[in-house]
Amino acid sequence: MKVVIVGAGIGGLITALRLHHKGIGCEVYERSEQVRELGVGVNTLPNAVRELAGVGLLDRLEDGGIQARELIYAHRLGQEIMRRPCGRYAGFDYPQISVHRGRLQGILLRAVRERLGPDAVRTGHRLTGFEQDAGSVHAHFTDRGGEMRASAQGDVLVAADGIHSTVRSILFPDEGPPRWNGVMMWRGATDWPEFGTGATMVIAGGTDAKLVVYPIAPGERPGARLTNWAICLRTGRPGDPPPQRQDWSRRTDPSGLGSHAARFRTSLVDHAALVAATRDCYELPMCDRDPLPHWTRGRVTLLGDAAHPMYPMGSNGAGQAIMDAVSLSEHLAGNAADPAAALRAYQDERLPITAEVVLRNREGGPENVIDEVERRAPGGFTRLADVIDLAELEAIVSGYARVSGSSREQVNRPG
Repeated sequence: MKVVIVGAGIGGLITALRLHHKGIGCEVYERSEQVRELGVGVNTLPNAVRELAGVGLLDRLEDGGIQARELIYAHRLGQEIMRRPCGRYAGFDYPQISVHRGRLQGILLRAVRERLGPDAVRTGHRLTGFEQDAGSVHAHFTDRGGEMRASAQGDVLVAADGIHSTVRSILFPDEGPPRWNGVMMWRGATDWPEFGTGATMVIAGGTDAKLVVYPIAPGERPGARLTNWAICLRTGRPGDPPPQRQDWSRRTDPSGLGSHAARFRTSLVDHAALVAATRDCYELPMCDRDPLPHWTRGRVTLLGDAAHPMYPMGSNGAGQAIMDAVSLSEHLAGNAADPAAALRAYQDERLPITAEVVLRNREGGPENVIDEVERRAPGGFTRLADVIDLAELEAIVSGYARVSGSSREQVNRPG
C-alpha cells in the first residue's frame, strides 16, 4: 500500500510516522517552499503524548518542551477559580508537554526524513485536484506559479492541509469560508523569568476576554523560560465574516496590545510586561467549521484541521489530529485489502468524537469554568463557594476530558 499525504503540518507528519510504524509506505506533499519552525505554543495532553511515545519521540519532545505541572483557572481580576495538576502530576502514565508549535513540527519532520528518507517530504507542491478509480487515486500538484510540477499515484489520499483545505473544498464545494465566533486572538512568545512552579499554565477571564500564559521551552538564561501568551477579545458577533483570513502565522505589531493586557490582573506573572517585551506577535480571528456529514469519498479522506477545525479550547487541536493519525493507521493496517473500507471505518470512529469536541469548544470547552464564573460574578468575588459549587466546576472539566478521550482512565489503558 502507498498513501499520498497532502500537508506537512503536525497532522500530516504524525500520519506519515504512524503509517511507517505500521509498515505502510507514504509520501508527504507540502505547498510551502520550505517547512519552517514558526508559530507559538501548543499543549500536548497525555493522550497525544502517549501516541508520540509510541513512535519513539517522547525523549525529543521532553527535551524540546516543558512538562506542565499545574493549570490554574482564574477570574479576569485575578481570583483563583480552580487549580489542577497536569500529566504525571495528576496520575497519568504520560506527561502533558507544552511546546513551541514550530519545534514540535520540526521534531516530527526530522523523524520523518530519518525514517522514510530525505525525499519523503516534497515541498513546493500545491494540490490542484485529484481523480480516483476502483484501484487507485491520482493527485496533481503545481508550483507557486501554477506550472505543473508532479502527479502522485497511491492507494489512498489523506488531506491534512488545514482549515483552508483544498481537498475539503473539492469534496464540499458549497461550504463557504470558516466560521468566525467574533473573537480576535493575539499570540506571542519570548524569554521570561519563571513564574509559579516554573511549569504553571494560567488561563484567566472568559470567552469575551481571556488571557493565557504558560512556558513552552527552557530559556536562554538560568531561571528563564520561553513563555507563550495569548490574549483573546470579542470584537465582533458570532457568524460575522472574519476580518481577515484565518492564518496562525500572520504577524502584527504588539505595541498596541497594552490596553488589551490591562483588562487582566494576575499576581503570578507580569503579563503586560511580557506582552510588551515580545518581538514577534501573531494575530488571527478565532475560526472553526461546522462538523461534516462525512470525511471520506472512496479512497480520499480528511484528517486534522482539514476534517475538524476547532476553536483553541482545551488543548485539543493538535491532539485530535494525532489521534486521527493513530486511528487511520490502525484501520489501514488492519484492512489493507480494502482501503476504502478502512477509510470509512476510520471516519466512523473519529468523526463523532471530533464533532462533539468542535461543538463543545464553541461553548468554551473545559474553559467554560471561567466563563461561568465570569457570567455570575463579572466584578470578581471574595468566596468562590458563594458563586458556584466546586462539583459543578469539576463536572465541566471532567466531562470534557471524557468526550475528547483525554481522561486518566482512557489514557492509562493497557497496551
